[in-house]
Amino acid sequence: MQDLLGTKAVSEWTGIPEETLRYYRHLGDRGPASFKLGRRVVYDRSDVERWINDQRAATLAGGIPA
Repeated sequence: MQDLLGTKAVSEWTGIPEETLRYYRHLGDRGPASFKLGRRVVYDRSDVERWINDQRAATLAGGIPA
């Protein structure tokens, strides 16, 4: 069984306002993947984690040089 999260839970976890997550869904190419389960918008936890890791990789600054 997938670990599904609602918009509010993703907002609380990431610190991204619910309105921004809705806007990302509207744009279609930003934010973590989401889908509808009946009338409810849900996110698979693994998709949110992957999106967070992608954001980290794309914007990482500093750290130890290779």
